[in-house]
Amino acid sequence: MKISAKGRYGLSAMIYLAFHAGTSKSATLLKISENLDISKIYLEQVFSLLKKAGLVSSIKGSGGGYQLSREASLITAYDILDAIEVTLFEKTEPALPDKGAHINEALDSLLWDRLDTAMRDTLRSVHLSELVDSALASKQGGDYMYFI
Repeated sequence: MKISAKGRYGLSAMIYLAFHAGTSKSATLLKISENLDISKIYLEQVFSLLKKAGLVSSIKGSGGGYQLSREASLITAYDILDAIEVTLFEKTEPALPDKGAHINEALDSLLWDRLDTAMRDTLRSVHLSELVDSALASKQGGDYMYFI
């Protein structure tokens, strides 16, 4: 499975928003862009999709920016990628023409459908709050110095 840059940036930006949700009301795209080293223009496209899906809301004005529309524990990786990755959850095309319909059916039922289900189940089982916790643990783990 290959997630596009847009999908990876969307996940990263949502982790950033969730991480900073307690410290400030909203984050500007410029701030996110600078802190994550992602193009602001690219983030505009990503946040347009996230907003359309109801995952983020925007605030206008001097204190404006973006914030999560609901708690991070209520947002899954599936929610984020489903909003951004247009082709990730499309049905797999048949491998063979009409004469190979029986082979296509076997591939669908024993392989493609199972892969799709496993991918959806996995993405639905990972919540944004867990990604934040894991990122924080990784960051803190990198702050230790070991002496031998």
